[in-house]
Amino acid sequence: MYNVIDLARQCPDLNITVKLGDLIELVDYSVKKSRQELERLITDANTETYPGVDQVSKILDVNKTTLWRWQKQGYLVPIEVGGKRRYKMSDVKRILEGGK
Repeated sequence: MYNVIDLARQCPDLNITVKLGDLIELVDYSVKKSRQELERLITDANTETYPGVDQVSKILDVNKTTLWRWQKQGYLVPIEVGGKRRYKMSDVKRILEGGK
C-alpha cells in the first residue's frame, strides 16, 4: 500500500474522497502526536545533567587545566557531588553557544 504522502508527491493533482469523520480523526491524531512530541522536547530541554571533568573536557575540547583555570575565573564553576567535580550541562551548552 502506498504511503499517502508519497502518493501526494507523485500525483499532486489526484482527487480523493474522504469522509468528514475520518478527516476529523486524522486531525485529532496529528494534533495529539505533535503535542506529545513537543512535550517530550520541552521535558528533555529542561532536564539538567551533570557530566564529570573528563566528559566536559571532551565536549569543550579543552584540557583539565583549562577547566581548572575557568573555575578560578568564575567562567565555568563546577559543583561538588560526593567529592567529585560535576558541571551543569546548561553551563557547558552556554559556552558551546558562545555565551559568557
